Amino acid sequence: MAIVVHLDRVLQAKGIKSKDLAEYVGITEQNISLLKKGKVKGIRFNTLEKICEYCECQPGDILEFVE
Repeated sequence: MAIVVHLDRVLQAKGIKSKDLAEYVGITEQNISLLKKGKVKGIRFNTLEKICEYCECQPGDILEFVE
């Protein structure tokens, strides 16, 4: 079982640069990169909320549960 992160797809589809997202959310580009690669153990709800706000999407567009 795993949570798969599709942030890279969302950013590409919306034409958003990681740098711009990182600046808006208030985290480093490196952390955005780690999140896009699924190499994080967790994400704060307020961070997820800001990502969704900036990308105009739902959490389910970014995160997927795969058995």
